[in-house]
Amino acid sequence: MENLKAYFSSQGFTPAETDQIASSFERKLLTKGDYFVQEGKTSRLLGFIDKGFLHYFINLDGEEKTTYSVGDNNFVVSLVSFFKQIPARENIRAVIDTSLWIIEKSDLVRLQNLIPAFKDFYVGLLEWQICCIDESRLDAIVLSAQERYLKMLHKEPDIIRQIPLQYLASILGITPRHLSRIRNEIR
Repeated sequence: MENLKAYFSSQGFTPAETDQIASSFERKLLTKGDYFVQEGKTSRLLGFIDKGFLHYFINLDGEEKTTYSVGDNNFVVSLVSFFKQIPARENIRAVIDTSLWIIEKSDLVRLQNLIPAFKDFYVGLLEWQICCIDESRLDAIVLSAQERYLKMLHKEPDIIRQIPLQYLASILGITPRHLSRIRNEIR
């Protein structure tokens, strides 16, 4: 819980507010392959990743297509399903063993009503998540596979060493064989 408290403390919350916010979260452990959200089920949770890595994907013609990925000290949520309380169109699954702090939507609303600054934080968090998704979407269109790999290597070097090659390739939108070629060219 120390990472969670440190995160909220770094966002300008008082120690009392930080304790109140953190106590609204529960710990959840996902082993590699466990789902945080499954397609067709409504998402009622927002998670803070203490340690681990998850990827968002859809099944298209029997093949997994990664749409987004997220690691340590970041939030994870199926945005549309969570906001609209409708079945998710995507899956979110742990790529490696992952420790999360989760909060129910109703508790999130309660915190917004109890702590005025939390509402501002929450709006800022949503804006940040939307920007990250947009950046990821644009990177997939504008950057080459090698440029996307190098960017990920620079931003998240630990993740690249931890996750299996097939997941990394899926996150980058390429085949494992293509990823092996890129890695050999860079070395």
